[in-house]
Amino acid sequence: MPATMKGPAIFLAQFAGDSAPFSSWPEITRWAAGLGYRGVQLPSWDARFFDLARAAESQDYCDEIAGVAQENGVVITELSTHLQGQLVATHPAYDAAFDAFAPAAVHGKPAERQAWAVEQMRHAAKASRRLGLNGSVSFTGALAWPFVYPWPQRPPGLAEEAFTELARRWRPILDAYDAEGVDVGFELHPGEDVFDGATFEQFLARLDNHPRCRINYDPSHFLLQQLDYLAFIDIYHERISAFHVKDAEFRPNGRQGVYSGYAPWIDRAGRFRSLGDGQVEFKAVFSKLAQYGFDGWAVLEWECALKHPEDGAREGAAFIAEHIIRVTETAFDDFAGGGDPGLARRMLGLA
Repeated sequence: MPATMKGPAIFLAQFAGDSAPFSSWPEITRWAAGLGYRGVQLPSWDARFFDLARAAESQDYCDEIAGVAQENGVVITELSTHLQGQLVATHPAYDAAFDAFAPAAVHGKPAERQAWAVEQMRHAAKASRRLGLNGSVSFTGALAWPFVYPWPQRPPGLAEEAFTELARRWRPILDAYDAEGVDVGFELHPGEDVFDGATFEQFLARLDNHPRCRINYDPSHFLLQQLDYLAFIDIYHERISAFHVKDAEFRPNGRQGVYSGYAPWIDRAGRFRSLGDGQVEFKAVFSKLAQYGFDGWAVLEWECALKHPEDGAREGAAFIAEHIIRVTETAFDDFAGGGDPGLARRMLGLA
């Protein structure tokens, strides 16, 4: 049967806070449903919503979490482990910045922090299965990112060594996900070693095409890199397991381009925008994904340098709902007949 995308859904990470309705699981799921969302992507690190270690061990707890969401009118689409995945591989230049992603007990202790991140990823594999989920979303982390521009000249083998090590760290994690029947959709993102199609191919090759190594497709990151985000779907659609619906714009000028001169987000030539306010051709994106039978969730990841997040969330539900294509079960020209199984041979003069 033809597959139709599910949605709309919303990633809760950018909305979590210490005041209602963003501070507890019952309240934020009720808020999301009230805006018209049918699913929520759960940031697995946020203790206001979720206890990941407990979820890995307790089916009753997972049933409770899923039950609260369902009572409020939404389902959990995926667990996000972006922060933990980032810490699976961290270049020392970013140690201080990324300590904030981990508990205080491992701050300043890169080896212990990395071990904690790996344990978290394994917890998320088990928790995903207990929640009845077939997929998750994450980051790969980065060892080579400080050397992404080829100056100063890189020594021979630097990138190859980095990707070999990255795959070495991720293979046992992906094996754990495979044992649970759960995909890891990596968000291809600047700041990660895997940030475009070419780097994904390098990573995947060193993982021997691991079946659980998948893609969380987000066209905003590709627009800001000036990559053809529609051709990307043509090339990699078999590996796309998740979809972040996020908009962006790129307006270079005489002073800045892709690198944007260390400017803050609001002043950058390339910046994220609320859905419909940027330059991503979403009608074409949704059409491409429908063409290839993507039946996962369309999940709003809201980021914008200008608009208030609650306005972006409210507008995003309707935007996604309007763009989801209900895939047809019939051909538009079926009315013209041609169903006779022998007609083709007769038309060719072969009957």
